[in-house]
Amino acid sequence: MVSIVSMAVNLGGIHMNNPVNTASGTFGHAWQFEGFYDVARLGAVTCKGVAAEPWPGNPAPRVCEVSSGILNSVGLENPGARAFAEQYGDYLGELSSRGCAVIVQAVGHSVDECRRSVELLDEVAPWAAGIEVNISCPNLARGGRLLGGTPEDAQEVVSAVRSLTKKPLLVKLAPARVGEIARACEAAGADALSLVNTVNAMSINVHTRRSRLSRPTGGLSGPAIHPIAVRMVWEAAQAVSIPINGIGGVATGEDAAEMILAGATTVSVGTANLYDPAAASRVLDELEAWAVEQGVSNINELIGAFEC
Repeated sequence: MVSIVSMAVNLGGIHMNNPVNTASGTFGHAWQFEGFYDVARLGAVTCKGVAAEPWPGNPAPRVCEVSSGILNSVGLENPGARAFAEQYGDYLGELSSRGCAVIVQAVGHSVDECRRSVELLDEVAPWAAGIEVNISCPNLARGGRLLGGTPEDAQEVVSAVRSLTKKPLLVKLAPARVGEIARACEAAGADALSLVNTVNAMSINVHTRRSRLSRPTGGLSGPAIHPIAVRMVWEAAQAVSIPINGIGGVATGEDAAEMILAGATTVSVGTANLYDPAAASRVLDELEAWAVEQGVSNINELIGAFEC
């Protein structure tokens, strides 16, 4: 389809040819999807979270289906920053050269671990267009509460990593107190926000009376959380002036359009990739068709255009 609408956007200094991104943890390291379509047609991909050192993740079962979504308790298994770059850097650098922005995600179980992850990723991933810091991880040094579960904690993490990279810094928020925490991240120097992460939930096998995951609870994603995510994107957009990457149950172009109208500059396709490997490409086509239907010349005209 030949576009008559400019789809290019700027996510806090990350220049994207269109607003469609992929959610961390649902798209592998992008090469796995090349057999389904040209991944470079997407505006960006966000890689699976990477720590400074390898993480083994949680025991199986890690994922189960529930009504209108999935529960996961993967535990952010990853090979560590250096091994990640060695294994996937050549492909991701080449993908970047083809016009798709590559965003790497830093994770940690403490502020110091986040610092080390950002520091290493800045060093070993020169091809990355930006670094996303996931502040939804449990802070093991502080009893397991979320790293960024309060405005004060969020500001501490962002302040600690901001000086470690000159790349655009995104912060991924948990689905709680998003307005307050968004403001704290902006004040600490975040260039953009990604929201929301999964919603804490649980599912019980009534025959065994045990969790359907290896742990009592997991993160709920998929269509079930989409209306929650749209509301939280809107709340964050009212609170800050930096751009927002909207995440949560985006499976169609209309889902993506809702996010943009609520105030998101970009959107990430997540769980939909797991049951439809061509989902992100299809969402892009549908989103572009919607923008044409709206009669605008530039997709940016529709950001935050929701009318109460």
